[in-house]
Amino acid sequence: MAFASAFRRIFNGSSTPALNIRSQFSSIRLESTLPTLTSPKLFVSGLSRTTTDDMLYKAFAPFGNLREAKVIIDRGSGKSRGFGFVTYDSVEEAEKARSGLNSKYLDGWVIFVDPAKPREAPQQPPPRRDMQSTETGYTSNKTVGWSGY
Repeated sequence: MAFASAFRRIFNGSSTPALNIRSQFSSIRLESTLPTLTSPKLFVSGLSRTTTDDMLYKAFAPFGNLREAKVIIDRGSGKSRGFGFVTYDSVEEAEKARSGLNSKYLDGWVIFVDPAKPREAPQQPPPRRDMQSTETGYTSNKTVGWSGY
C-alpha cells in the first residue's frame, strides 16, 4: 500500500517523493541478509545505461585501492547491459565499498553492490540419442526415409 501511495505522490507532484521512495527501496535491500565477502570482487547492478568504466571507477575509488572497474557491454548493440564488476586489492576494502555504496544513487539510478559469484563452467550438451558410435569411431544416423534431395 505504501508503495502505491509513493508512486501516486510522484505523479501528483508531491514535494518529497524521492526521499520517501529512496528510504523504502534502501530499507528493503538493507534489511535482507547480506552474504559475507570472500573475494575482493564486487558485482554492481542497477547501473545507468550511460555509466562508463571511468565513472564507475571514480565512484568506487574513495573506498580503497581499485584494480579494475568494468561496465559490461552488450556485444550486439554496444550499449551497457546495466551491470558491472569492481575489483579491489583486499576484501576489507571491498566490504567498505559495499557498505558505502549499496542502495545509493549513481548517475540518477539506485545501484546495488553484492559479492561477485565465481563464473561457472559451461555445461556440455547431452549426447544425442539418435546417433550411435561404432567400434571404428564413425557415427551413423539412423534417420529413416531421408533421401538427401
